[in-house]
Amino acid sequence: MSHILIEMMRNLLLDEGDSVQVQSVSVPVATFSKFEPQNVEFLDISNPKAVLENALRNFACLTTDDVIAINYNDRIYEMRVLEVKPGNAVSIIECDMNVEFAAPVGYQEPERRPNTAASAATQSAEDEEEHSVLSAAAVAAQGSDGYLAFQGAGSRLDGKKKNLLTPLKELVQNVELKRGIPDYNYEPGYIKYWRKNTARSATPSDAADSGSFDAFQGEGTSMRQSKSKK
Repeated sequence: MSHILIEMMRNLLLDEGDSVQVQSVSVPVATFSKFEPQNVEFLDISNPKAVLENALRNFACLTTDDVIAINYNDRIYEMRVLEVKPGNAVSIIECDMNVEFAAPVGYQEPERRPNTAASAATQSAEDEEEHSVLSAAAVAAQGSDGYLAFQGAGSRLDGKKKNLLTPLKELVQNVELKRGIPDYNYEPGYIKYWRKNTARSATPSDAADSGSFDAFQGEGTSMRQSKSKK
């Protein structure tokens, strides 16, 4: 008479009282094993490899397609042996064995939903960058001799307030921008304020003002009328 685990009896399709023929064989030492949990609840274990290592101390060997039971936190987790190396049956006594896990039975990969918040933030950042570039182009065009037409706001006959301003992209697309000339004499620590002086044509008043200036040389006018002598 022999006493064996209920899981082993299930694997051997045995019932209580059945006859079993036992044969002694020599199996190689295990180097690799892969297990498949039979329930997705196995994923709730924080450190499954440590739990499996502790449970395998109660076993002497593993065979491909065997199902072993692990008792952890008052629950029974069943594991199916998918693969073992270097043979179909291996010894796990005092061995250095690499362990891998397959996806549990009934496990489904979570659906990856697009991150709408991140995409909206990215789009907003791109819009801000484009607006800053267009604003800089508009300022550069005004600073040069370029002319930006239709910069004012419009009015609609239906009284709506939508699309009354021309986009900057349309304003600057036909403007020829002139590249600035860098200041090669720049010295760190000094700030220079450049002013653009536009030459104007000479006027008669400028010609009159070009001579010497004498104050109070004009003729005055009296508000009191002079009395005529009789």
